[in-house]
Amino acid sequence: MNNLKLLVLLALLSSLMGCSKSVPKEKSAYVGEWQDKKMYLLIAQDGSVKYKRVKDGGTTSINAPLQGFVGDNFEVGVGPMKTTFVVSKPPHREGDAWKMNVDGVELTKTD
Repeated sequence: MNNLKLLVLLALLSSLMGCSKSVPKEKSAYVGEWQDKKMYLLIAQDGSVKYKRVKDGGTTSINAPLQGFVGDNFEVGVGPMKTTFVVSKPPHREGDAWKMNVDGVELTKTD
């Protein structure tokens, strides 16, 4: 019986981990590596997201799948445990650089 419970738990975890959504074509400008001095954000076409931010002496890191977009904002996480990144200025060109404002920080695309 314990083996059955373990198999069910592993199947559930496996299905949760594989729930990333690839970036839709209309949001392809979001794909790439974005940085500021205190924030790093990598959004891959396959929907994987890596994030690191230094704020008030602490560091927050997330390495999780994209759950989807809500307007310009995007949600990242696994199952019910997710966070929303608030995008006040979606990806746009400023001169030769691509910029985006996420959670109050202006990021520059580096790739």
